[in-house]
Amino acid sequence: MKNLLTFILLFVTFLGYSQKKELRSAQKLLDESFYNEALDVLSKIEGLISNSDQKYQAQYYYLLGWANKGDGNYNEAVSLLRKSIKLDKTEKYKENANILIENVLIDLINSAVEDNKAEDFKSATKKLYDAYLFNPNKIDNKNYLYFAASSAVNGGDFKTALEYYNKLKKMGYTGVVSEYFLTPVKKDSEGNLIGDEEKVSETEYNLLKSSKDYTNPRVGKTESRLPEIVKNIALIYVQTGDNEKAISAIKEAREINPDNINLLLSEADLYMRIGDKVKFKTLMQEAIGKDPDNAILYYNLGVINVEQGLFEEGMTYYKKALELDPTYAATYLNLVGLILEGEAALVEEMNELATSNKRSDYERYDQLKEEREKLYKSCLPYLEKLIEIDPKNIEALKTAKNIYYTVGDNEKFKLISARIEELQN
Repeated sequence: MKNLLTFILLFVTFLGYSQKKELRSAQKLLDESFYNEALDVLSKIEGLISNSDQKYQAQYYYLLGWANKGDGNYNEAVSLLRKSIKLDKTEKYKENANILIENVLIDLINSAVEDNKAEDFKSATKKLYDAYLFNPNKIDNKNYLYFAASSAVNGGDFKTALEYYNKLKKMGYTGVVSEYFLTPVKKDSEGNLIGDEEKVSETEYNLLKSSKDYTNPRVGKTESRLPEIVKNIALIYVQTGDNEKAISAIKEAREINPDNINLLLSEADLYMRIGDKVKFKTLMQEAIGKDPDNAILYYNLGVINVEQGLFEEGMTYYKKALELDPTYAATYLNLVGLILEGEAALVEEMNELATSNKRSDYERYDQLKEEREKLYKSCLPYLEKLIEIDPKNIEALKTAKNIYYTVGDNEKFKLISARIEELQN
């Protein structure tokens, strides 16, 4: 019996020595960033750890978590590091383990960013969702869930995106955060304040808001992401053919926030997608009532009226859009296209009269020709302004070239022809 006890004690001592030796070896390898080699070393004592002293278990899981982090096994790394913290009664590894967990989160996010750039949206979605799971109650982690949903949409995984968006909506997520602004005190030679407002961190704001070097301290809020989330939920339902759920989702959102112009526009966009142009038009007019200086709203109403054959109404909306924003190229193009719609009927009648020998038909032909030239000339101010705004717009240049030729303005015809040739070459 004495010999047996001696053998057992010697065996336990040997096991303890072996574990300590392997743990030291793994530590050295990790210090040199040899993660795979450290994993191989730690695998040799895997079966012995459960019967080891708790302090060795804490060290083992700490080193194993570190090695898995270095090897890119992020979820496994976090699980092992948390296990080490739980076992570490002396808190010898707690601080470093927590630092490694934070670094895992940073690595996950950076890796997800690279995946999105490479259009590997499936991988990015998983990594961002894993980052969210680190601490689902923390606002930053809820942001990761939001970005995971966006990556899923980009990858065409609408089922996953819908699950994440609905989760965000259920938790009341808005993504709204405070932003802090200060204006440096800078004056011109006449003593007028000329400093531009700067965005600063909360810490900087609290330190500097009472300083004589800064003025106009201001705390603002970022826009809520809820309208976009609800819009995407609705659009996913449209994508999957469930229009009733789409309409229900957007209406629910508008009941919660009836004055939100973005939700109103999202509802209008939804009806446009499902082909209800009458409802789209009604909602766009409601939007104009809420935001009467928004040129894009008038532009969109112009488009929908033209599509419905209401050309005069379309023309009115396009011209109003240009009054509010004379730099929006698409409005000029659509307006020119709408004006030229009247050309087809003139040309058709001219072609019918071209072979006639009647004097009255000659007169009518000349009258139609004059009307066509007036039509062309009425386009030119819009085309010339468009070319001024967008000098490389080939479509506009070609249209202007044809009109200059037709109205006999040879100088401008040659000038535009040369510009087109230059761009095409």
